[in-house]
Amino acid sequence: MAKYLGQIIVLGTQVIGKAFAKALKQEWAASQEAARRAGGGQRGANRAAENTRSGMTLEEAQQILNVDKLDPERVKERYDHLFKVNDKIRGGSFYLQSKVVRAKERIDAELKVESTQDEPKVEKESKTS
Repeated sequence: MAKYLGQIIVLGTQVIGKAFAKALKQEWAASQEAARRAGGGQRGANRAAENTRSGMTLEEAQQILNVDKLDPERVKERYDHLFKVNDKIRGGSFYLQSKVVRAKERIDAELKVESTQDEPKVEKESKTS
């Protein structure tokens, strides 16, 4: 009886160990893919920090506002429309309206980061001219 109990414990430990190792590999691959999509380096770190702060990824914000590119005019247009449509007075959903606001905030933060990254290039070009 003790022999069978020992075999069950050993097999159970092996199964759990393999499952744990597989989960770690999947998590590692997912984090690498997320870093690659974020742009890597300092830009990726900034984007990850902003994702954490806002609780929403840039891709999710773009899906909510239904925009493909980070065009400020198009983002504002979509935001205004969705905000009005989801107004509680008009029978909309406060939850959806708040998601629209958070998506706009997330995209605005990304646009701000992009504009600050573009400014040094412009300054360097004007100094060399």
